[in-house]
Amino acid sequence: MTDVLLAVGTRKGLFLARQAAGRRQAHWDLAGPYFNAQAVYSVGIDTRRPTAPRLLVGGDSAHWGPSVFRSDDLGASWSEPEQPAVKFPQETGTSLERVWQLQPGPASEPDVVYAGTEPGALFRSADGGESFALVRALWEHPTRESWEPGGGGLGLHTVLVDPRDAQAVTVAVSTGGAYRTADGGRSWEPCNRGVQATFLPEEQRFPDHGQCVHKIARDAVDPDRLYLQNHWGVYRSDDGGSRWTSIGDTLPSDFGFPVVTHPRRGGVAYVFPLNADSDRVPAQHRCRVHRTEDAGASWQELSAGLPETAHYGPVLRDALCTDDADPAGVYFGNRNGEVFASADDGDSWQQLAAHLPDVLCVRAAVIG
Repeated sequence: MTDVLLAVGTRKGLFLARQAAGRRQAHWDLAGPYFNAQAVYSVGIDTRRPTAPRLLVGGDSAHWGPSVFRSDDLGASWSEPEQPAVKFPQETGTSLERVWQLQPGPASEPDVVYAGTEPGALFRSADGGESFALVRALWEHPTRESWEPGGGGLGLHTVLVDPRDAQAVTVAVSTGGAYRTADGGRSWEPCNRGVQATFLPEEQRFPDHGQCVHKIARDAVDPDRLYLQNHWGVYRSDDGGSRWTSIGDTLPSDFGFPVVTHPRRGGVAYVFPLNADSDRVPAQHRCRVHRTEDAGASWQELSAGLPETAHYGPVLRDALCTDDADPAGVYFGNRNGEVFASADDGDSWQQLAAHLPDVLCVRAAVIG
């Protein structure tokens, strides 16, 4: 028997929702908040462990500052290291502001976990997330001096490990652009060719780096195919990020924050379009997920079960996700404190929760 676990990070703590086997039933058990009054910007569900999954949570206390918490019993108890798990070395002269991303590594390295932070940096753990070390080659990259904070800060928010090669990792920094390594982090190169930086003068709009990348996701079937949601622009790469092509022309808006892919079907990705920079609410004030089934050649509006009235709840970069069930579950939360779930690849939706604090991130997984 398997259940679905959904973790919802909000401005005021973490909520855990669970649905028993038979996922088309409507009932979810919702528990929380954990870490009351802490902003939870990142959650990782590590299912590589032989027993219960390990939950990793990036909490941000206004009093105590940021920390990483762990649970090996689905939230019944939590542990926090005596010394900060993620900490900049003293000689960098930098302090941690936030953990934006907690990403379990490849199956071949079951103790590796990555953390993306603000200021924009990548950390790597070799002990399951109990302690992390700064990936210095990216921190010391010669382009880093030109990275400028965007409206949401300067955060490393995407970590993608190539399933064929644990040494190949792609990251995204807002507003540093996308970078990749083929040697386990010893060297890095920008991979932004074709991505437009609309905030620059027209003659400078395709720089080597400095794009405001909002999120990147990897195709389930073709690991060389990536999807990118930019600050204006939805793109696809078919060569691991060497070159990007715009695929957002038929969307109601190509501005947004999240992009995720289907866990098994190639060419299937999801975005949540927002209006222009003027208000950043759902495009046309309609709460709609858009799905492509042909790698961005066309997009379908998914509306069954979603609100029909004027809607003002934007979905942030990590607040849309899929699980690994069959058919796939798709989930999103918004800054109105609403959470929606689909058990059929996004074809239909139900409202799972309302009146939560504004939702910052969601993560879901099938658990034993």
